Amino acid sequence: MDSPHTIRIIGDPVLRERAAEVTDIDGRLARLCEDMFSTMYAAPGVGLAAPQVGVAKRFFVYDVEDHVGPQVLINPVIEESEGEWEFTEGCLSIPGLHFDIVRPRVVHVTGRNLDGDEVSLTAEDFLARVIQHELDHLDGVLMVERLDEDQRKAARRAVRKLQLEATEPPTGLAARFGLR
Repeated sequence: MDSPHTIRIIGDPVLRERAAEVTDIDGRLARLCEDMFSTMYAAPGVGLAAPQVGVAKRFFVYDVEDHVGPQVLINPVIEESEGEWEFTEGCLSIPGLHFDIVRPRVVHVTGRNLDGDEVSLTAEDFLARVIQHELDHLDGVLMVERLDEDQRKAARRAVRKLQLEATEPPTGLAARFGLR
Protein backbone atom coordinates (compact mmCIF):
# COMPACT_ATOMS: atom_id res chain seq x y z
CA MET A 1 0.00 0.00 0.00
CA ASP A 2 1.40 3.41 -0.94
CA SER A 3 1.77 6.07 1.69
CA PRO A 4 0.50 9.56 0.73
CA HIS A 5 2.66 11.26 3.41
CA THR A 6 6.15 10.85 4.76
CA ILE A 7 6.18 10.29 8.49
CA ARG A 8 8.39 12.83 10.22
CA ILE A 9 11.22 11.30 12.23
CA ILE A 10 12.60 12.36 15.61
CA GLY A 11 14.70 15.49 15.14
CA ASP A 12 12.11 17.17 12.88
CA PRO A 13 11.11 20.46 14.58
CA VAL A 14 7.37 19.97 13.92
CA LEU A 15 7.43 17.05 16.37
CA ARG A 16 8.50 19.37 19.21
CA GLU A 17 5.82 22.06 18.72
CA ARG A 18 2.48 22.27 20.47
CA ALA A 19 -0.08 21.89 17.69
CA ALA A 20 -2.75 24.56 17.15
CA GLU A 21 -6.46 23.92 17.71
CA VAL A 22 -8.47 22.86 14.65
CA THR A 23 -10.94 25.63 13.84
CA ASP A 24 -12.44 24.31 10.59
CA ILE A 25 -13.76 20.78 10.24
CA ASP A 26 -14.24 20.58 6.49
CA GLY A 27 -13.60 18.48 3.39
CA ARG A 28 -9.89 19.32 3.37
CA LEU A 29 -9.52 17.95 6.87
CA ALA A 30 -11.50 14.83 5.96
CA ARG A 31 -9.23 14.20 2.93
CA LEU A 32 -6.13 14.72 5.06
CA CYS A 33 -7.48 12.20 7.58
CA GLU A 34 -8.08 9.66 4.79
CA ASP A 35 -4.48 10.15 3.64
CA MET A 36 -3.25 9.81 7.22
CA PHE A 37 -5.09 6.50 7.59
CA SER A 38 -3.37 5.25 4.42
CA THR A 39 -0.01 6.41 5.76
CA MET A 40 -0.66 4.83 9.17
CA TYR A 41 -1.73 1.47 7.71
CA ALA A 42 1.25 1.42 5.33
CA ALA A 43 3.72 2.07 8.18
CA PRO A 44 2.11 -0.10 9.82
CA GLY A 45 0.74 1.59 12.93
CA VAL A 46 -2.38 1.97 15.05
CA GLY A 47 -2.30 5.76 15.51
CA LEU A 48 -0.93 8.80 13.71
CA ALA A 49 -1.00 12.41 14.86
CA ALA A 50 -1.10 15.34 12.43
CA PRO A 51 2.36 16.64 13.44
CA GLN A 52 3.83 13.30 12.38
CA VAL A 53 2.94 14.19 8.78
CA GLY A 54 4.06 17.82 9.17
CA VAL A 55 0.67 19.35 10.03
CA ALA A 56 0.79 21.30 13.31
CA LYS A 57 -2.90 20.86 14.14
CA ARG A 58 -4.56 19.13 17.12
CA PHE A 59 -6.00 15.91 15.72
CA PHE A 60 -5.05 12.32 15.21
CA VAL A 61 -6.33 9.17 13.56
CA TYR A 62 -6.34 5.72 15.08
CA ASP A 63 -7.57 2.20 14.51
CA VAL A 64 -6.93 -0.34 17.24
CA GLU A 65 -8.85 -3.10 15.46
CA ASP A 66 -11.45 -3.27 18.23
CA HIS A 67 -14.39 -3.61 15.83
CA VAL A 68 -15.15 0.12 16.14
CA GLY A 69 -13.11 0.87 13.02
CA PRO A 70 -11.00 3.87 12.06
CA GLN A 71 -11.53 6.94 14.26
CA VAL A 72 -10.53 10.60 14.21
CA LEU A 73 -10.21 12.70 17.35
CA ILE A 74 -10.04 16.49 16.90
CA ASN A 75 -8.91 18.89 19.65
CA PRO A 76 -8.75 16.08 22.24
CA VAL A 77 -8.49 16.76 25.95
CA ILE A 78 -7.93 14.18 28.66
CA GLU A 79 -10.43 15.11 31.34
CA GLU A 80 -9.57 12.37 33.84
CA SER A 81 -7.17 9.48 34.21
CA GLU A 82 -6.67 6.68 36.71
CA GLY A 83 -4.55 3.67 37.40
CA GLU A 84 -1.11 2.81 36.15
CA TRP A 85 0.05 0.43 33.45
CA GLU A 86 3.49 -0.35 32.08
CA PHE A 87 3.53 -1.46 28.47
CA THR A 88 6.03 -1.56 25.63
CA GLU A 89 5.43 1.31 23.20
CA GLY A 90 6.75 2.03 19.76
CA CYS A 91 6.38 5.15 17.64
CA LEU A 92 6.24 5.65 13.89
CA SER A 93 8.43 8.75 14.34
CA ILE A 94 11.09 6.69 16.14
CA PRO A 95 11.09 3.58 13.93
CA GLY A 96 12.40 0.32 15.27
CA LEU A 97 12.68 1.43 18.89
CA HIS A 98 10.43 0.22 21.69
CA PHE A 99 10.41 1.20 25.34
CA ASP A 100 8.53 0.18 28.48
CA ILE A 101 6.52 3.24 29.52
CA VAL A 102 4.17 3.72 32.46
CA ARG A 103 0.94 5.58 31.71
CA PRO A 104 -2.52 5.75 33.25
CA ARG A 105 -4.58 2.63 32.54
CA VAL A 106 -7.87 4.50 32.03
CA VAL A 107 -8.52 7.93 30.50
CA HIS A 108 -11.64 9.93 29.83
CA VAL A 109 -11.11 12.04 26.72
CA THR A 110 -13.29 14.61 24.98
CA GLY A 111 -12.99 16.17 21.55
CA ARG A 112 -14.78 16.23 18.22
CA ASN A 113 -15.16 13.83 15.30
CA LEU A 114 -15.08 14.63 11.57
CA ASP A 115 -18.80 15.47 11.62
CA GLY A 116 -18.07 18.15 14.22
CA ASP A 117 -19.96 16.19 16.86
CA GLU A 118 -18.72 16.11 20.43
CA VAL A 119 -16.96 12.92 21.47
CA SER A 120 -16.75 11.77 25.08
CA LEU A 121 -14.91 8.50 25.49
CA THR A 122 -13.63 6.43 28.38
CA ALA A 123 -10.77 4.27 27.15
CA GLU A 124 -8.89 1.51 28.95
CA ASP A 125 -5.64 -0.36 28.49
CA PHE A 126 -4.36 -0.35 24.90
CA LEU A 127 -6.83 2.22 23.54
CA ALA A 128 -6.07 4.53 26.47
CA ARG A 129 -2.37 4.17 25.73
CA VAL A 130 -2.83 4.96 22.01
CA ILE A 131 -4.85 8.07 22.85
CA GLN A 132 -2.26 9.28 25.37
CA HIS A 133 0.62 8.60 22.98
CA GLU A 134 -1.03 10.48 20.10
CA LEU A 135 -2.11 13.34 22.35
CA ASP A 136 1.52 13.66 23.48
CA HIS A 137 2.42 14.27 19.83
CA LEU A 138 -0.07 17.15 19.74
CA ASP A 139 1.76 18.67 22.71
CA GLY A 140 5.20 18.25 21.12
CA VAL A 141 6.14 15.38 23.44
CA LEU A 142 7.82 12.20 22.17
CA MET A 143 7.77 8.92 24.05
CA VAL A 144 11.51 9.22 24.83
CA GLU A 145 10.58 12.02 27.24
CA ARG A 146 8.53 9.50 29.25
CA LEU A 147 11.56 7.29 29.96
CA ASP A 148 13.52 6.90 33.18
CA GLU A 149 17.18 8.04 33.18
CA ASP A 150 18.70 4.65 32.22
CA GLN A 151 16.19 4.17 29.41
CA ARG A 152 16.81 7.75 28.25
CA LYS A 153 20.56 7.16 27.91
CA ALA A 154 20.01 4.03 25.81
CA ALA A 155 17.36 5.86 23.78
CA ARG A 156 19.72 8.79 23.02
CA ARG A 157 22.30 6.39 21.58
CA ALA A 158 19.68 4.57 19.51
CA VAL A 159 18.13 7.83 18.29
CA ARG A 160 21.54 9.23 17.26
CA LYS A 161 22.15 6.06 15.25
CA LEU A 162 18.67 6.33 13.70
CA GLN A 163 19.25 9.98 12.76
CA LEU A 164 22.65 9.17 11.24
CA GLU A 165 21.10 6.39 9.17
CA ALA A 166 18.37 8.77 7.99
CA THR A 167 20.98 11.19 6.61
CA GLU A 168 23.05 8.54 4.83
CA PRO A 169 22.07 7.53 1.31
CA PRO A 170 20.25 4.18 1.27
CA THR A 171 22.14 1.10 0.14
CA GLY A 172 21.29 -2.48 -0.72
CA LEU A 173 17.61 -3.40 -0.67
CA ALA A 174 16.67 0.01 0.74
CA ALA A 175 18.15 1.74 -2.31
CA ARG A 176 16.60 -0.79 -4.67
CA PHE A 177 13.11 -0.14 -3.28
CA GLY A 178 13.57 3.60 -2.75
CA LEU A 179 13.48 3.34 1.04
CA ARG A 180 15.49 5.20 3.66
